Amino acid sequence: MSGFDGFNTDFFQTSYSIDDQAQPYDYSGRPYSKQYGGYDYSQQSGFVPPDMMQQQQPYTGQIYQPTQTYTPTSAQSFYGSNFEDEPPLLEELGINFDHIWQKTLTVLHPLKVADGSIMNETDLAGPMVFCLAFGATLLLAGKIQFGYVYGISAIGCLGMFCLLNLMSMTGVSFGCVASVLGYCLLPMILLSTFAIVFSLQGMMGIILTAGVIGWCSFSASKIFISALAMEGQQLLVAYPCALLYGVFALISVF
Repeated sequence: MSGFDGFNTDFFQTSYSIDDQAQPYDYSGRPYSKQYGGYDYSQQSGFVPPDMMQQQQPYTGQIYQPTQTYTPTSAQSFYGSNFEDEPPLLEELGINFDHIWQKTLTVLHPLKVADGSIMNETDLAGPMVFCLAFGATLLLAGKIQFGYVYGISAIGCLGMFCLLNLMSMTGVSFGCVASVLGYCLLPMILLSTFAIVFSLQGMMGIILTAGVIGWCSFSASKIFISALAMEGQQLLVAYPCALLYGVFALISVF
C-alpha cells in the first residue's frame, strides 16, 4: 500500500491547489472581489433589465374611472380646414345654376350679346335636360323618338366639332360644342310642345318650323362666334347648325 500511495502522488503532477477553490471567478475570468457569503448582488447591474430598475409611477385614477391618456381631436384640426369654407357640391360637380340661367336667356333672346367666358364652359347638365324634355314632348305627341334624338345629337356634335376646329384658330372642345348645341335646342322644345295640340303639316306649321330652325341656328352661331372669336363667319357657322336643327324639326312635324 505504501507503493500505491507513492504511485498516486507521483502519477500526475499539477499546479492546482485546494486553496484556489476558495477564490471564485466570474464569466470573464476575473476573480470576484468578495466571497460568496459577503457578495453584494446590487453591484451586478448588468444582468438586471433597465425597465425593472425604474421606479413605477403610482396609480392615481379610480377603479372604474381610469385616467384619460388620449385627447380626441376635433374634425377641424384633423382635416386642417373648416367645412364651411368648402365649395358646394354642385359647384364641385360643375353645375352652376347661374350660368345655366344666363345661357338659357342668351338662347331665348337671340339679339342679346353672349358672354364668351361663360359660353366656353363645358356644361352638359342643361343640354341633357333639354334633350330629355324634347323627347318627352315628342312622346306626348305619340312619337317615341328618344333613340333618334340622342343619336342625331351625337352625330351632329361630332360634325360641328370637326368643322369648328378647322375654321377657328384657337380650337374648341367636344364638350363645349355639345353644350352650345344642347342649349340651343330649347326653341325646338317649344315647337314640339306646340305640335302636341296643333298640327304642323299646314302652311302655318311650315312657317313656324322654319322660324324655329332659324332661331336655333342663329343662337348657336352667335354663341360659337363669341366664344371662339370668329368674327365675320357667323353665316358659315349658322348653315351647318340649320341642317342639324332641320332634322329635329322634321322629327317634330312628321
